[in-house]
Amino acid sequence: MRDADHDLYLASRSPRRGELLAQIGVRFSVRAADTDETPRAGESPEAYVRRVALDKARVVSDQLGAAGQAPVLAADTAVVLGERILGKPRDEADAREMMRALSGCTHRVLTAVAVLSEGRAWTDLSDSRVTFRCIDEDEMRRYWQTGEPRDKAGGYAIQGLGALFVADLRGSYSGVMGLPLFETGRLLARAGLRLT
Repeated sequence: MRDADHDLYLASRSPRRGELLAQIGVRFSVRAADTDETPRAGESPEAYVRRVALDKARVVSDQLGAAGQAPVLAADTAVVLGERILGKPRDEADAREMMRALSGCTHRVLTAVAVLSEGRAWTDLSDSRVTFRCIDEDEMRRYWQTGEPRDKAGGYAIQGLGALFVADLRGSYSGVMGLPLFETGRLLARAGLRLT
């Protein structure tokens, strides 16, 4: 049974994820999840994003208990350079160090999506390749001053000014934003939610 006001619970405060769900006509209620997002020793980047996305969905599902009749959707995104996961920058120095590492290189953006519904769990993974042009120190400083990179994995937002650094993208644009719509639609269909 679905709630009259929404199709699912979104376990995220991310306005980008909300915008992407709205783009495909999904009505949702936000129930943010606070989880430990620290990578575990020996954990691959793929296993890391899947685990964190599933943990977020489980936290919200547990909070809702019997009241949670609609599915719970959660996602987690990691920017990966080699095997190194670049999280959200702690400060300007950290953000600039990330930008130096990404400058002129290709990195991966992994976004895992998890859906819990009626005691069942499904996950899927989007794996995109993003190539940055070379970025000089003055651009890095000015970009930090815009405020955009402060709460973004890898210290940039492809849907914002960060797009100026992207020379090539292979994969899912919405996945790099934080919610891959192809994979999300596929999981929601498995949970019984018709989008078209």
